[in-house]
Amino acid sequence: MTPAPAGPQGPADLLLAAAQALRPKQWPKNVFVLAAIFFSMNFDRPDMWVKTLAGVAAFCCLSSAGYIWNDARDADADRKHPSKRKRPIASGRLPLGLAYAEMAAIFLIGCGIAWWVGPSFLLVGLLYFATTMSYSTVFKNVVILDIMFLSAGFLWRAAAGAVAIDVAISPWLLMCTAFLALFLGFNKRRGELLLMKDDASTTRKILAEYSPQLVVEFQAITTSGTIISYALYTVLGSPTPWLLLTLPFVLYGIFRYIYLVSARAEGGAPEETLYKDPPILINGVLYGLTVVGVLVAFARGA
Repeated sequence: MTPAPAGPQGPADLLLAAAQALRPKQWPKNVFVLAAIFFSMNFDRPDMWVKTLAGVAAFCCLSSAGYIWNDARDADADRKHPSKRKRPIASGRLPLGLAYAEMAAIFLIGCGIAWWVGPSFLLVGLLYFATTMSYSTVFKNVVILDIMFLSAGFLWRAAAGAVAIDVAISPWLLMCTAFLALFLGFNKRRGELLLMKDDASTTRKILAEYSPQLVVEFQAITTSGTIISYALYTVLGSPTPWLLLTLPFVLYGIFRYIYLVSARAEGGAPEETLYKDPPILINGVLYGLTVVGVLVAFARGA
């Protein structure tokens, strides 16, 4: 039997619950907005950095509004999940009415920032938000499309970064982003299946549509697509083919993540898996430093 929500423990706990409902741990996903300023070779433009960082802030607000909406709709199901039942809305620490008010406020703030970046950027932000809402209301219960709609959110982030600084949207950037997002999405499903095992369908109906064997096949396809598309990008689509030097970091990060999902039954919450694994964090830092180093060296030599 699902326990009744406990309710907030006081004003301080209510404020903490409101902050947690924004899911700040998810905000690093908006790093994809930064991709365009680096790979378009505009990382030395302070004016573009102002627009890009404002765009990141806008997407943090819009994504948080979507998370609150999703958590409000899924509160009953989340109470049956071993970790999601601790979420502010599912646990009752954030009353539903206040949750919807917070959602409206953070959405309007995000729209205001996006409008300041530019009307086109606001349009992309709204398309992103509409995608997340479509996922939450309809497509999260449609097999395969659930992962594709989750992945589309990353594509909107990458596109928004280009729109913010008014540069052409690279098809290579979108392709690499799409495969990486699909890779993370199907590994998320595999992690959830391994975590919940026989109880998976009771907490998330869509998990009943997946089997470990099916998800492994999807995982293999998206892994290959991610690696091949990134390798081709470094040689054919990047400012300099020396970006091929970053491929070992991409390979290690992907293989390490698959290991964590398969051997340690992690991956149900990708952001937590990435944050708490030191090898992946170190690998990510080294990747970023290598990208910056290669692009700076190319810019100075150009």
